[in-house]
Amino acid sequence: MSAYTPILATLGYIVSPDGRQVLLVHRNKRPDDLHYGKYNGLGGKLDRDESVADCMKREILEESGIQVEQMTLRGMINWPGFGKNEEDWFGFIFRIDRWSGTPHTGNHEGTLEWVDRERLLDLPMWESDKHFLPMVFDDSPTVFHGVMPYQNGHMVAWSYERY
Repeated sequence: MSAYTPILATLGYIVSPDGRQVLLVHRNKRPDDLHYGKYNGLGGKLDRDESVADCMKREILEESGIQVEQMTLRGMINWPGFGKNEEDWFGFIFRIDRWSGTPHTGNHEGTLEWVDRERLLDLPMWESDKHFLPMVFDDSPTVFHGVMPYQNGHMVAWSYERY
């Protein structure tokens, strides 16, 4: 059996100062984008020479123009088969509770929008996100560790534990 070498990435959900909204990107700029039309958190691939935390801070700054001041690791998900060519991805999921600056209105991927937390699950997004998003915003002190295999662009299973 060969070594498992997924693409490592971060995904962050920025919470408004009053806690009622979340800043998301509406991926509406590039029709060839795997995420086109969907809402998602902000983030991206880990660079070879950076920590997971540094990656999350860099991606938030690049994609929104804001500086992360406080973030919490909420979970990790293994997404085998998720990529455009069914590449394997492994994501570190953060909630950003304190930040500074003024967010951009958009970036090269799409429009940035503040969305009411109670509307999150009503938005067009990856079907899989609806399984883990509630844990990003709950009050549990534990981190979730999930596996979410994909085939042909669709989630085929979901399992997780919290520790």
